[in-house]
Amino acid sequence: WKCFCIGPCPNRGAGFLLQVFLDGSRWPMQVLYTTCITTLTPFADAQLDKKTEAFDALKSEILTLDLAPGEALDEARVAERFGLSRTPMREVLQRLAGAGFVDIQAHRGAKVVSMDLGIMRTFFQTAPLIYCSVARLAAENHSGDQLDRLEAIQHDFTRVIKLGDAAAAATYNHHFHAQIGAMADNPYLQAALERMLIDHTRLSQTFYRPASKQETELVMTASHHHDEMIEGFRDRNADAVVEITLKHWDLSRNQLERFVKPDPLPLDIEENSEPRHAV
Repeated sequence: WKCFCIGPCPNRGAGFLLQVFLDGSRWPMQVLYTTCITTLTPFADAQLDKKTEAFDALKSEILTLDLAPGEALDEARVAERFGLSRTPMREVLQRLAGAGFVDIQAHRGAKVVSMDLGIMRTFFQTAPLIYCSVARLAAENHSGDQLDRLEAIQHDFTRVIKLGDAAAAATYNHHFHAQIGAMADNPYLQAALERMLIDHTRLSQTFYRPASKQETELVMTASHHHDEMIEGFRDRNADAVVEITLKHWDLSRNQLERFVKPDPLPLDIEENSEPRHAV
């Protein structure tokens, strides 16, 4: 037998009319039956899966700095990597741009959203305000199911910091604070929080790579702060949650600044009383 699309379905505006024929040597072929379908499901599902895979993978690579701030994203190369044609790949990049992960400029293509000094200055000015406002509303508005979800994220966060997995720790910290945003249930603050968390998660790659025993203790203290926040949410004690949130921010702020202001390179300068002149 053979199947032919013979036109649009008269009963469904988005459907197609198919006729299935018995494949024989005689002509005309015998019609076995006619049917109407709305979508070519296997193909559509495969494309959707690839687009979701591309979106999730690129988002993860941006957050973990595998794709550096400001890095260009060649549309053709990225499309080939995920087995997509240019049009669905462009849709993925537009979705990433809408979520704040990518900048798209006319005639220049897409690039990972930057972290220049102007953006960082605004980040450090704004973060405490956003975090505290979101925390207060979350304490007042959250549901029991949302708090259970927050506890589950914290369980995974604690597990990965004990394993020393910096990328996973930064990712679960991202999920933790995003869940607090969902608990706050405020669309205006939610938009600001989501954008801010992109930069916070990228910056925190340094925080979750402790270089000393003291820095390791700071990471564990940050985890304890999460536990204290959960207790405050459970009691719906907004003032206590805001106080812990400020402590949590102050704890990580200095370590986050290492991303912007790294330690200087070592210099071996010999003292010499004689003046030196540049050539």
